[in-house]
Amino acid sequence: MEPAPPESFTRLLERHQRGEENLRDQLLNTIYTELKRLAAHYMANERAGHTLQPTAVVHEAWMRIGAGVPTAKNKAHFMALAAGVMKEVLIDHARKHRAAKRGGAKPMVTFEDSMGFASGGPDELLELSDSLEKLRALDARQAQLVELKVFGGMGFEEAAEALGISLATAKRDWLLARAWLYREFT
Repeated sequence: MEPAPPESFTRLLERHQRGEENLRDQLLNTIYTELKRLAAHYMANERAGHTLQPTAVVHEAWMRIGAGVPTAKNKAHFMALAAGVMKEVLIDHARKHRAAKRGGAKPMVTFEDSMGFASGGPDELLELSDSLEKLRALDARQAQLVELKVFGGMGFEEAAEALGISLATAKRDWLLARAWLYREFT
């Protein structure tokens, strides 16, 4: 007899929401590989010798999520929440790095077609984060979409699912957000 397949993350999440508090470790074990992939995506553009590693980003994000795990509706929603928390971990780290440097010129954020930010370091990350907050005031969904794609490494399909919008809407929002951010940095 073959062993039963592991329970899906969404199913574990539902059980956790119903009060089974002892599932936290099992939730992490089920999603850990994907969280580490997400963190590695974040770290891919960081400078060599960066003091923060993907494993540390995952662990810090998991600690910050804490009791927030039950608020996720499903795996896609959880990954969107995790992407936001990981972004905050990196921004906090960048702010500490900037504070240690005390100054420096304001960087120009560069955009590629994938909307990835160049490997300019923590100042560039902070500049993008500040601009996203301005965009959020104008259109919160567009700002969320940019976060999911840039910080979350999600494709259009995944981001659209996490936001509960159609693929066409996600692509349209992406074009508008990218154009707005481009104007912010030129």
